[in-house]
Amino acid sequence: MEPKVVECELAGRRFSIETGRLAKQAGGSAFVRYGDTVVLVTATAQASARENVDFLPLTVDYQEKTFAAGKIPGGFFKREGKPSEKEVLTSRLIDRPCRPLFPEGWHSETQIVATVLSAEKDCDPDMVALCGASAALTVSDIPFAGPIAGIRVGRVDGKFVFNPTAEELEKSDINLIVAGSRDAIVMVEGGAKVVPDEIMLEALFAAHEALQPIIDLQLKLQKEAGKAKRPSPVLPEPGKLQARVREVAGPLCKDALATTTKLERYAKFDEAKAATKAALAAEFPDQEKAISEAFGDLKYEAVRSMIVKDKKRLDGRGLADIRPIWIDLGLLPRAHGSAVFTRGETQALVTTTLGTSADQQRIDSLLGESKKTFMLHYNFPPFSVGEVKFLRGPSRRDVGHGALAERALTPILPGDEFPYTIRIVSEVLESNGSSSMATVCGGSLSLLDAGAKIKAPVAGIAMGLIKEGDKFAILSDILGDEDHLGDMDFKVAGTAEGVTALQMDIKIDGLTRDVMKAALEQAKAGRLHILGEMGKAIAAPRETLSDYAPRITTIKINKEKIRDVIGPGGKVIRALVEETGCTIDIEDDGTVSVASTDAASMKKAIDRILGITAEAEVGKIYEGKVRKIVDFGAFVEIMPGTDGLLHISQISTERIRAVTDVLKEGDRIRVKVLEVDRSGKIRLSRREAMADDGVQE
Repeated sequence: MEPKVVECELAGRRFSIETGRLAKQAGGSAFVRYGDTVVLVTATAQASARENVDFLPLTVDYQEKTFAAGKIPGGFFKREGKPSEKEVLTSRLIDRPCRPLFPEGWHSETQIVATVLSAEKDCDPDMVALCGASAALTVSDIPFAGPIAGIRVGRVDGKFVFNPTAEELEKSDINLIVAGSRDAIVMVEGGAKVVPDEIMLEALFAAHEALQPIIDLQLKLQKEAGKAKRPSPVLPEPGKLQARVREVAGPLCKDALATTTKLERYAKFDEAKAATKAALAAEFPDQEKAISEAFGDLKYEAVRSMIVKDKKRLDGRGLADIRPIWIDLGLLPRAHGSAVFTRGETQALVTTTLGTSADQQRIDSLLGESKKTFMLHYNFPPFSVGEVKFLRGPSRRDVGHGALAERALTPILPGDEFPYTIRIVSEVLESNGSSSMATVCGGSLSLLDAGAKIKAPVAGIAMGLIKEGDKFAILSDILGDEDHLGDMDFKVAGTAEGVTALQMDIKIDGLTRDVMKAALEQAKAGRLHILGEMGKAIAAPRETLSDYAPRITTIKINKEKIRDVIGPGGKVIRALVEETGCTIDIEDDGTVSVASTDAASMKKAIDRILGITAEAEVGKIYEGKVRKIVDFGAFVEIMPGTDGLLHISQISTERIRAVTDVLKEGDRIRVKVLEVDRSGKIRLSRREAMADDGVQE
């Protein structure tokens, strides 16, 4: 096959997709270039389906090669290691919009690999990789209900900007990634600096319109170079077995559907399934798996019908009702801030730890090195859902949920007046519906408990949608089952004034603007309710920090004196740290931050720094030490490292023959600064100091 290239202009840069030249043995490949950013994406599926699976075995791997930015990896091995947080989050970003577009019953092992080959500083590869994944699937032989495309939208000076540069993004109050098909938005991920809900809605649909040219390119490429698609799995038509399962299991499920507690409801559904299998075992021998699948379909339909038609939810709530909220603050005596946030059967224990500049996280990415002064880590242990599993490192889901909560809280963090490194950790203790939004609420509360002067509290809520024909139901504060059985998972976090984070995954086509608007309005009402409950527990930051939190004092010194504080080879500052036990950080502009949990040690360190960096003031009297005597006078140290000349004529009120008649090395005397010349030389007078003190010799 001859290589094919399609291209267009997108937000001021050339965007092109090529196939047929590289990675030709993959099921489908796309070499995507946007500006100087290049990503190769492949999509491959095994020829035969996996046996005994009832899920889509899809793997997405996004990987950044350091040569793409002209860099060599650090570390001993000098090669790329385990995926970075950025790579994990981008893998999820690709997976989420693509996964719902595979046909039901597709059980062939499928893998998407996106490799960044060239990286331009002003063009993040994540959107290029997402578009490339769709293109690779579209031209492959894999059944896929695409194409889709992704685009980043910002807002600078009130105007939407698509795929903004790094400089534009810095000025933007919105940073949203939107993925969409020809007719619908399928995924949203991003944040905002407290932007009104209606503006966020406009941003979503503006982005959907802006990504359409990429859809056009993929359709053109498919027409010119696409492979014939494999047949989609043929799903069995409902037959006698399905009818008998409905007949037997229908009455048994009613009791389970009326049970409002999660684990009790699960137990009753399990009992109903076991009873159905037992009742039909003789009639349908060796069909246990088929009976289980038919029971699952029945449960799915029954729950959805109950919500849409009867407006009744699994736990008995109305569609817009929020579960009861319980909050406990300061639970952990040694943590700098702690909060337990419980909403229904979802509970998160969230802590805030305040650190110094030494605790900042260093990040080495394709786009350069940076430091993070705010980190949020989310942990989801198996006991939170009543399961038993090995404890491993954080999963991709854990990383994604933590990133969402971190994004939600970042806009409200205090500014430079609160010079702490902040780490929030969320331990999910129970889960039945949006533990990530419980983390947002708990994180906001723990910051307040820690005394962080945040700009405003933030709450988060998870919304759901169930659509049957022309009827639909928007659900506030969804349960885990409602998330699994529903058509949309829509998480919104923000203050009373506006949105700080947004995440949405949609499983159906044709979600209208009116439905989206209604969902946002209902989410805002729920968010305000949760903020009200949080305000009852704590309305403002604690007046004082925890006794175990470091105190940080910031002082300003002359930039020319920085080297004096550091000393040759860092000798002076190391000695200060060892002597006082304080953490000392010096910025290039002369800002010095001293941190310690001990007030006396901090004062000692600050006094020493001020002494080292102090400058002589004309007319001021100092207590000095005679350091050296010469024929024409004496050199007196008036501050650490600062000497002045005391001329023989300025030693006494009377004429003296020799300096040694009055002074000797090591004497402590009071001297007055007469002059500091342009070169920094200091002229002193003992005689005038004596006169000012009223002392006669």
